[in-house]
Order: sequence, then C-alpha cells, then structure tokens
Amino acid sequence: MNILLDECVPKRLKKYLIGHAVKTVVEMGWNGIKNGNLLKLAEPYFEVFITVDQNLRYQQNLRGFNLVVIVLIVPDNKIDSFLPLLDSLNSALLTSSKATVTLVGKK
Repeated sequence: MNILLDECVPKRLKKYLIGHAVKTVVEMGWNGIKNGNLLKLAEPYFEVFITVDQNLRYQQNLRGFNLVVIVLIVPDNKIDSFLPLLDSLNSALLTSSKATVTLVGKK
C-alpha cells in the first residue's frame, strides 16, 4: 500500500509500517501545502494519507477523493507517542474505506 505521512507525523514512523511503500510530504517536496491541495496532489500516487490534524475531517469534504485518511490522535509529535497506536493503525490500514476519515487513538 502506498502511504503518505503528513508533515506533522514523525518520519521515523515509516520504519514501523512494514510491507508498505511510505513517503513523507517533505520527501515529495509538498511541505507547506494546505490539506485540500495536498490531498489532490497525493491522490494519484497514494492510497492512504496519515496525519495528526484532527480538524481535517471538518475542513475537507473527502467525498470524491480516492484516499483513505487516517488521523492519529496523539498528545505530541514524539515517536514514542505513536508506537502504542501501531496495532490499531495497521488494522485501520486494512479496514478503512476511501473518502472517509478514520480516527486512531483516544481523545
């Protein structure tokens, strides 16, 4: 599965997403691009967009996008905050529907 990690997600998370082709927004040269335009850029290349931006689900109408969007709910951007979510994240990668937002973690 081709996965794009948002700027706010630590790039070190890539090594934990075994079996997937993972790129970061920075690696794609898309840093600083707002979510709507970023999703349009990502759609031809990626199946999944992972972010921590909980407002994305309110700001973007995902109908019409052929992407799975996963929002990780973490207290900060340290890699140690993401590691406890790996099982749930991997499950979400297998079960989430395109054009929807899947929340992973606890509020």
